[in-house]
Amino acid sequence: MLLFLNFLKKKKNEDKPKQANVTKSKPKKANEQVAARKGEIGEYKIDIQLDQLPKEYRYLSDLLIKNPKAKSGYSQIDHVVITPYGIFAIETKNYQGTIYGGKERKTWLVNGKFKMMNPFVQNYGHIKALTSLIDERYHDLFISMVSFTKRCTFKVDLDYRKIASNEIIVYDIELSEFIHRKVSVLKIHYKEPLLTESDILTIFNAFSKANITDPRVREEHKRALKTDTPEEKTASGATCLVCNKPVSDKVKAYCLSNNTFKGKVFCYEHQKSVQK
Repeated sequence: MLLFLNFLKKKKNEDKPKQANVTKSKPKKANEQVAARKGEIGEYKIDIQLDQLPKEYRYLSDLLIKNPKAKSGYSQIDHVVITPYGIFAIETKNYQGTIYGGKERKTWLVNGKFKMMNPFVQNYGHIKALTSLIDERYHDLFISMVSFTKRCTFKVDLDYRKIASNEIIVYDIELSEFIHRKVSVLKIHYKEPLLTESDILTIFNAFSKANITDPRVREEHKRALKTDTPEEKTASGATCLVCNKPVSDKVKAYCLSNNTFKGKVFCYEHQKSVQK
């Protein structure tokens, strides 16, 4: 009997580590999935805010439109909000760390090390592409807005945080608040709305009609953005961890600023395999 009890006790102890391993594996897998979809979640959070805007506003998300001046031949605009007092072109960023930038700088820095294009220069190109789709009388109504996640800290020109500016930098959680505040300021300056309900619908329909939804075109656009031109390539000294292929400073900065890659650098092809 004693031998039988000892056998049961031993077997129970042997089973415990297995149960613990099973329990630990689930959160790890879940965390990896969350990290891989962090950008999508950020966009979803913004969509929720935009859904709560006044009913007379209209918005579109993830627009891809033709732009002969862009590297890929297209511009991809994260969000456009059309209000009676202005049109907001919104660029969203999913970086983590301290963002250093100024109006006169073509490139900004993430954590003082990694370069990114001045997002307002990028958004200017988006706005120019959008203005080509609508009547000239609407061209001066655009407000350029760049949204970062709360995982960032801003070290930028103070003017970017002033509501009077037409170039505004915000955290994603305050996006709708800044849109409301900006519209309120414009209402003070203009006694009557600058866009009628008919104008808003006309602009909305023009953007919707120009939006390219073909997945093949969208994939080609992504590939073109990942391919550096000779002018963009720099001697970063970094190589892909998997294939040892040299990568540019832009690719290196993207990997190192993205928690999914855990401080490691991958070329474009192997970024996709890591993110799965």
